[in-house]
Amino acid sequence: MSERQFYIDPSRCIGCNACVAACAECDTHAGVSMIHLETIEREDSVQTTPVICMHCEEPACAMVCPSDAIKRTPDGVVQTSLKPRCIGCTNCVYACPFGVPKYEAAIDQMMKCDMCYDRTSVGKKPMCATVCPSQALMYGTPEEIAEQRSGTPINEFVFGSRTIRTKVNLMVPQGQKRLEVKAGATIRRSDLLTSSRLG
Repeated sequence: MSERQFYIDPSRCIGCNACVAACAECDTHAGVSMIHLETIEREDSVQTTPVICMHCEEPACAMVCPSDAIKRTPDGVVQTSLKPRCIGCTNCVYACPFGVPKYEAAIDQMMKCDMCYDRTSVGKKPMCATVCPSQALMYGTPEEIAEQRSGTPINEFVFGSRTIRTKVNLMVPQGQKRLEVKAGATIRRSDLLTSSRLG
C-alpha cells in the first residue's frame, strides 16, 4: 500500500472548527492553532474550508527568509520557523501564495502548520485529521482516497507564470489536473465543490 498523504476536501467542510481546536491542543504550540477556516465565496455562501500549510516543493516562505529560519525536511514537510533564527520580519507571511504563515507578535515569531511532524513522522495522523468529523481533512493513501471520493486530488497550482507543486493535495472536480489562480479572479464555490462529493 502507498504512503499516506494529506488531502483537503472543501466540499466536506462543515465549519465546525474541530480541526482548529485540535491543532491548538498540540504540545509543541499549546493554545495556538496553526490552521484556520476560510469562507469560500463569502458574499453568498457560508461554506468554509480548512487552510493548512500546503508544504510546497519550493517553499516561497523559506526562500524569502533572510535568516534561514524555515527548513524543509527530507520528506517534504516545511517546518515552522526556528525560534532562535526567526527575526519576525514577516517576509514569509507576504510571500506565501496560500496565505498560511502567521506572525505571532507576542513571541515575535512566524508560526505555521508543520503537519504535526512529531506525529506524521512516526506514522500517526495529524491532529486535525483525527478529529475532522466529515473527513474534509483526510490523511490516507491514494488508494483510500480513490475508493472513497469521486473528485480528483491535485497538488499543482498555477499562480500567473509560476507553477507550485505541494505535498498536500486538494480535492477538485474530476478531470482537473491543476488549479489556475489568476490575479484578481474569484475562486467560485463551484470551482472547488462540484463533483468532488461522494458519488
